[in-house]
Amino acid sequence: MDLASLLRATFGFASFRENQEAVCRSVAEGRDVLLVMPTGAGKSLCYQLPAVARGGTALVVSPLIALMDDQAGKLTGKGLKVARIHSGLSRDDARQACRDYLDGALQFLFIAPERLRVPGFPEMLARRKPSLIAIDEAHCISGWGHDFRPDYRTLGDWLPLLRPAPIIALTATATPIVQKDIVAQLNLIEPALYIHGFRRENLAIEVVELSKPQRAEFVEKFLARPATRPAIVYAPSRKESDALAVQLNVQFPTAAYHAGLEAGTRDRVQRAFLSSKLDVVVATIAFGMGIDKANIRTVIHTALPGSVEAYYQEIGRAGRDGLESRAILLHSFADRRIHENFFERDYPPIEDLDRVARVLTLEFQPAEPLWERLEMLPDTFNKAVEKLCSQGAAQLDMVGQVRAGATDGWRSGYKTQMAHRRAQLERIVQYAETPQCRMSALVRHFGDVVGASRPCGRCDFCAPQMAAAQKYAEPTPGENRDLGRILATLKANYAMAAGRLFTEAAVGKDRRYFERLLDGLARAGLVTLSSESWTNPLGKEVAYRKVFLTEEGRRVSAAGALGVLLPDEGGAGGKPRPVRAERGKGADAVQVQFTESQAELESQLRKWRKAEADQAGKPAFFVLSDAILRALVLAAPRTIPELMTVRGIGPNKADRYGAAICALCRGQGVGEPAHSSQTTA
Repeated sequence: MDLASLLRATFGFASFRENQEAVCRSVAEGRDVLLVMPTGAGKSLCYQLPAVARGGTALVVSPLIALMDDQAGKLTGKGLKVARIHSGLSRDDARQACRDYLDGALQFLFIAPERLRVPGFPEMLARRKPSLIAIDEAHCISGWGHDFRPDYRTLGDWLPLLRPAPIIALTATATPIVQKDIVAQLNLIEPALYIHGFRRENLAIEVVELSKPQRAEFVEKFLARPATRPAIVYAPSRKESDALAVQLNVQFPTAAYHAGLEAGTRDRVQRAFLSSKLDVVVATIAFGMGIDKANIRTVIHTALPGSVEAYYQEIGRAGRDGLESRAILLHSFADRRIHENFFERDYPPIEDLDRVARVLTLEFQPAEPLWERLEMLPDTFNKAVEKLCSQGAAQLDMVGQVRAGATDGWRSGYKTQMAHRRAQLERIVQYAETPQCRMSALVRHFGDVVGASRPCGRCDFCAPQMAAAQKYAEPTPGENRDLGRILATLKANYAMAAGRLFTEAAVGKDRRYFERLLDGLARAGLVTLSSESWTNPLGKEVAYRKVFLTEEGRRVSAAGALGVLLPDEGGAGGKPRPVRAERGKGADAVQVQFTESQAELESQLRKWRKAEADQAGKPAFFVLSDAILRALVLAAPRTIPELMTVRGIGPNKADRYGAAICALCRGQGVGEPAHSSQTTA
């Protein structure tokens, strides 16, 4: 079939995006497919085009009303026949959609997963088999994922009624274990697996450690520049979402969005944001699925997300138009406690699940009498039922009644699920705290080892000098001395636990200061850091960081310039970092004031440095740091021997850059008439 012609005629696209055509062809030919593709990469077309090609009616299962309304509206706008069935529509609308489906008048029918629990509804669908079944946001089916929904877990029970239609499961966030679970739960038959494109080349990611009281002020200042908007700000709670939205709305149009608002209010906020009447939405994780706004420039998280998967999906809303965009994660150690509270709320003790399981029967019962009988809070009861459902030990109907499930062996599964959730929290903490290329770490998390081997060149780790949320500065003399001590200690050992290195390098009593130095060395490529663990005599697993000296770190001279940049904490809304003075010398050197001719030489040296850095594909400070550049301006060396007397210039730099530097200094004629441009060796 000529899918390319159908693409142009029906959807108005001149050509396929990368990876779309192969997926569309497999689905159109009747194969089951699992598609994992990043947000904004064109997943929806991968079921919509095959559905039109196959004819008949495609059944689309979607988890959010906003998501299906958005997609259904776009398809209707292209002249396709579409209907929806969800709780936001009237019974008359739902009945008409069913009649149109049975009459063969629809090309697409969107339903929420809970509709399959309505007695007789799956059988109605089976009276006229769909031509294709699309399961959107398919990660919701897996208890190993970040957004598990019990109604998705039961899809596999109903799908056999609707076969032989091919099934395509689509998601943007599925780790390898979730991918396997999706295939198993949906009973996909020899599926074609398309796992594509986790890298986002236009997205610069920054991670900033910032205390909670400072974050609102940071967000307000950062988004004050029009170029940073439109923006989505994710807050950890409804209360914080409301408060921050009020604060930001004084400066630019902003509204809150969370599950505690009325459905009509949420819809108005979403429509206002999509139509650019709002610059910023401050949201909880309830906002995002199906938001197709191409020009979002910034996504800010004001606290640590719940998982790497959730974080990746949420930052994926930025820069869908392909233009430069930025994602900023604000965090601190205190965020861990927030997630521990969420965990205790969402994962009741196994004893609570036992109590609930014992009162369930094979007949559906209303929930309220059960929680009253157990003297259990409604929220705790509902969470316990949700977890029992995830293990197949309970079932819910459309009106919220509950009965016992088919299995009693749920305890080990629930314990495993709890351990997996704790591991997810630990991984997002490691992501935030470990210096590494932000994009490569995300790509690696989703199993793309090859894609993870290439640094992004945009994030605060790869290019700290380009960071917008956190300013970086050259080390003070005292910090340079301590960096040299750390390297010297490592050179004698190659690899050490961070705690032992802190003790042996003896760079002070402040462990946080030491960790800043380590992170700077990692950004400069002089050390690498890895997360390790060991089991203590009590059987408890203890996590720690291990520090490895790189080959570049082994070669560098501690007496010269290290090319390290350290976070200037004042640049992220905090207090300026303390100046560590050289022993016996008091404070740092005063700011140098250049003469007019020296200022001109500095300008020439900076232009030359930038050209060298661009040619090498490295930041400018890898060629010469600002401190060395200032020393060169003051010394104005015209020969290699003179150059070698400048602090920070060793044999390697003199050999590589000496001729050019001396030529610039002689040609500029600082303090003396200009000479020939010939280099004096």
